[in-house]
Amino acid sequence: MEQIGWFFGSLFFFLALGIPISMVLAICSVVLMITADAWDVMTIPNSMLDGADNFPLMAIPFFVFAGEIMAAGGLSKRVVQLAQIIIGRVKGGLGYAAIMASIIFAGLMGSSVGEAAALGGLLLPMMKEAGYDHGRAGGIIASGAILGPIIPPSTNFIILGATVSLSVTKLFMIGLFPGLMLGLGLMIVWRFIVRKDGYTEVLTFTRQECITILKDASPAFMLPVLLLGGIRFGVFTPTEGGAFTAVFAIAVCMLWYRELSLRELLRVSATAARTTSVVMLIVATATAVGYFITLAQIPTHIASLFSGFIDSPNLLLTIIMIFLLIAGMVMDLTPNVLIFAPVFYPLIQQAGIDPYHFGLLFILNLGIGVITPPVGTVLYVVCGIGNISLMQLVSKMLPFVLVEIAILFLLMYFPKLSLVPMSWLI
Repeated sequence: MEQIGWFFGSLFFFLALGIPISMVLAICSVVLMITADAWDVMTIPNSMLDGADNFPLMAIPFFVFAGEIMAAGGLSKRVVQLAQIIIGRVKGGLGYAAIMASIIFAGLMGSSVGEAAALGGLLLPMMKEAGYDHGRAGGIIASGAILGPIIPPSTNFIILGATVSLSVTKLFMIGLFPGLMLGLGLMIVWRFIVRKDGYTEVLTFTRQECITILKDASPAFMLPVLLLGGIRFGVFTPTEGGAFTAVFAIAVCMLWYRELSLRELLRVSATAARTTSVVMLIVATATAVGYFITLAQIPTHIASLFSGFIDSPNLLLTIIMIFLLIAGMVMDLTPNVLIFAPVFYPLIQQAGIDPYHFGLLFILNLGIGVITPPVGTVLYVVCGIGNISLMQLVSKMLPFVLVEIAILFLLMYFPKLSLVPMSWLI
């Protein structure tokens, strides 16, 4: 129990000082090594190398690279136009189009921050020009961004699968239907908001404009189909699917749209490399922490704290979900996955809870954390792009967050909503 205090105490103390999370995790490794009386200068670097040297994690740089190419090469703009012609012909059409674009983008990028940045840059100026409340416009963009970690290809599902040895393919498939549920839930909330706020704008297109947009957006629409179909039917693994996505994005943006030059491709490559390096450094340092967490038997100690609830899986899940909602408010999604997945997975296995169902709830819960203060990364991205105050954004986004939490608990108490569709897909 003393080791638990040292771990969480050092973790939140150094986070409060504003130190980057990767460095905090490295410091926590040193603290745990000292308190466990297991001093060995090579243990931490060896653990970091072991953590980064993981084949499923190779998919991350590919998907990050593909997402950067799509954002820079014109594909993002065409996704938004496609969403507008699909669902923009009703009152409040821009809001519906934002949700639809979030669903499509999630199937392309797999990242909440990237999705918020791309859609915010394209849609927020249009929504402001149409007379939308600034906070409400930012709220629909931010709340839709959490579909990125749920709808495949999700980089967070890749990290979770690599961390606790689960099939990434099954994690991808279990996220598809709940992701669509979330999108539908956001649209229902938006319908009531349109009536309350009195939005009346309607998006209209001529027949020729629709044909042109559909033609231009067809590669964006086909990519998720080809990717998931290829993974589902064994044409390629998720890692190979990441490479396919990157090559597909390059071909479309450079040869089809011709909006991505070789110089721009090099710039995008550098940006993707920096983003990937940050993620992989967090993965490496979290692996070192995980080694000492296991050495100190912290999962066993935590399991003993929850042992009274193992015979009641729903109660156990409720307590864990509440804990993760709080954790998601103070720490970003990726480090939360790396720290808490090895802690909670042995516990839920003892309780007989399906590991893929728990993986969905785990990522969805922590995904909600990226749009909640004080450390919601998506919030700050949207605030920066839209020049919106944090308090204004949070207050106007509250209805969307509440429906997402409601869907989280609906999925928790009715696991067949996720497990049955997964069984159809695999």
